[in-house]
Amino acid sequence: MNDRVIRILLESFFKILIPGLQYTIPLTIITFAIGLLIAIAVAIVRVYKIKVIDQIVRFYVWVFRGTPLLVQLFIIFYGLPNIGIQLSAWVAAIITFSLNVGAYCSETLRGAIISVDKTQKEAALSIGMTNNQAMFYVILPQAFKNAISPLFNSLIALVKDTSLAANITVVEMFMAAQRIAANTYEPFALYCEVAVIYLIFCTALTYLQKYCEERLSRRG
Repeated sequence: MNDRVIRILLESFFKILIPGLQYTIPLTIITFAIGLLIAIAVAIVRVYKIKVIDQIVRFYVWVFRGTPLLVQLFIIFYGLPNIGIQLSAWVAAIITFSLNVGAYCSETLRGAIISVDKTQKEAALSIGMTNNQAMFYVILPQAFKNAISPLFNSLIALVKDTSLAANITVVEMFMAAQRIAANTYEPFALYCEVAVIYLIFCTALTYLQKYCEERLSRRG
């Protein structure tokens, strides 16, 4: 590594980091929050086996778990305009990532809900709670506790998956690195640099996961 490469890396660090803070992190937080809400709704429908709706959400989960995320992005951003639905790259990315996260996390939550001991629901009903109250106040909190690790795995995976948004012109970290590499002709060094920044973000989430797990274990 010569002086020129070191200078390029130093000058480009904040040029890559700033899009990460402006686009990658917000995109991750927004889509994971929306995806988690979708996942909760889908998991509850699957657990209760609500007629008709259950078949619809099963189809939704099947499609989004069975097709590549990049293909989903292309269909929503490049394909929908053919039927008259025009979306900005940012909105298309939010919709795609949210639906994808919702499909995967719904299965995580469904398994976690099923794993909660049935006596917990029986105890909740015995003190006068309705089925819905038992679900939201007793079962779901315990399910989230059981699912904390796989949910964080999905969140960490989402941070990395946001790099795919560069393919539909969202100017996040990876696209910023691509543009700098095109001007400096140092793709290897710059892609290694953006990989390090992604690693920093994911490491921070790993420590946050550890902290959350420790807090939950103390509560019993």
